Amino acid sequence: MPITTTQQQWWKESVVYQIWPRSFADGDGDGIGDLAGIASRLDHLATLGVDVLWLSPIYPSPQDDAGYDISDYRDIDPTFGSMEEFDALLAAVHERGMKLVMDLVVNHTSDEHPWFVESRASKDNPKRDWYWWRSAREGMSAGDPGAEPNNWGSIFSGPAWELDETTGEYYLHLFSRKQPDLNWENPEVRQAVYSMMRWWLDRGIDGFRMDVINFISKDASLPDGHAHDGGLYGDGMPFFVDGPRMHEFLQEMHREVFAGREGLISVGEMPGVTVEEAKLYTDPARREVDMVFQFEHVQVDHGPSFWDIRPLRLRDLKAILGRWQAGLAEVGWNSLYWNNHDQPRVVSRFGDDGAHRVHAAKMLGTLLHLHRGTPYVYQGEELGMTNAPFDSIEDFRDIQSLNHYAEAVGMGADPETVLAALRIRSRDNARTPMQWDDTENAGFTTGTPWIAVNPNHKGINAQAAFADDDSVFHHYRRLIELRHTEPAVAHGDFHMLLADHDQVYAFTRRYGSTGLLVLANFFGDPATIEVPDAGRWQDAELLLGNYPVDATEKLRDLTLRPFEARIYRLR
Repeated sequence: MPITTTQQQWWKESVVYQIWPRSFADGDGDGIGDLAGIASRLDHLATLGVDVLWLSPIYPSPQDDAGYDISDYRDIDPTFGSMEEFDALLAAVHERGMKLVMDLVVNHTSDEHPWFVESRASKDNPKRDWYWWRSAREGMSAGDPGAEPNNWGSIFSGPAWELDETTGEYYLHLFSRKQPDLNWENPEVRQAVYSMMRWWLDRGIDGFRMDVINFISKDASLPDGHAHDGGLYGDGMPFFVDGPRMHEFLQEMHREVFAGREGLISVGEMPGVTVEEAKLYTDPARREVDMVFQFEHVQVDHGPSFWDIRPLRLRDLKAILGRWQAGLAEVGWNSLYWNNHDQPRVVSRFGDDGAHRVHAAKMLGTLLHLHRGTPYVYQGEELGMTNAPFDSIEDFRDIQSLNHYAEAVGMGADPETVLAALRIRSRDNARTPMQWDDTENAGFTTGTPWIAVNPNHKGINAQAAFADDDSVFHHYRRLIELRHTEPAVAHGDFHMLLADHDQVYAFTRRYGSTGLLVLANFFGDPATIEVPDAGRWQDAELLLGNYPVDATEKLRDLTLRPFEARIYRLR
């Protein structure tokens, strides 16, 4: 693991389902999702047909960043249940023929983790060097404005350094000030992490999704970053993304943790990673990770900042995804996703969450699942769940959103303008409770939900979707079944068609004597196209679509209806 033979790379034929435990299902009525709730809904996932469940963090945590600030790597947060409940859940997942993957967050810990509590106790503590501690800038005193060791900004707003009054030094936190960065230069840190990973694998889990794993190697000189015009802080990313020892650390991790174990999966979340680096990370011969999460395609509608929202240009999206398909065609592997806990709902973002919601959700799912790579379904995506109608800042819970609002308004921005961006982009859009039925709290909880349920659950819910054979749920079920039964979906090559078309996304997949043609109208107006090599495809079988199709329809001058998607197969 990674393994060199296609037969052993089972994850190429698999579909992963991400669960955000806090919002999936509440088993004890306290308004927060938990392990008992997840266990009660496993049959939903088995019916959908997914192969792997990925759990976002369930470890003990102060919940400053929704569990990505871990205070104990070897236990379960009481909010979610107990270790006994986890073991029972793991057994139930395996009984249904599925695998379970844990989130691994080792770029940083919580500031309440015992390692950091020791580290900050004194400058000569044995764990002092487990984190990044530095004195004030030369010639300045700790606490002076601008005295931080360098000018890096935190991804969650503000500086990336926090002054600790006990020792008068600063510690690095690329995220929240309660998420101090581990110092991977220290071999004791690495061995402690590997020991923890082996402990979980010995317990029976099937792998890890590794949070911002390509941040763990920093340029140890910690130079200043470039300060963009008008920016308060410098951009440190060139000095901690894909850093100087990154490949060395992952290869060491493989030797120490994964070598000699079979049937596992390792996924590296890697913001800022390039195609060239990803090819190295996922080359089976290098033994680093099986696949990476890249972010380029979900930044296609960003301006200079995360909160600067631009209209989607389909040509740009095709260029990005096409480049990743081509770059990892011979060596390496793609993760395919539209949604996760950090992204707004794709049907609201790139589709239509109004009259065409069902067609748009099906189109987006069809496109994603027919690319080459392993698809990820985020909870509620299979229902076509949408962004939430947040009214005021009091409706938000996400630290990134709250910090941005406070900073932007504090600098004089119009609060309504800031809120408008939050409603579109906030991570809370992905974190509203799973919509199981049309009851008051969508079947998520008998208590008061920790964040409001989207009111559209009256019409958009699992119970209704399951009963409707034409629902988004059953379309996703058919897409997953197609991956399991048609080898060209998992193993075929990829060839982009109509790369310069502004409305239609089209490509082919080929494996042996089987060819697949995928056509999708990405927008709400009809689109007429001439299908490349139309005569060859005229006798192809329509495998799946999201509208009724006349079998005698010619492909030469084909009109695709709003958000229409089709998959043809030619043997």
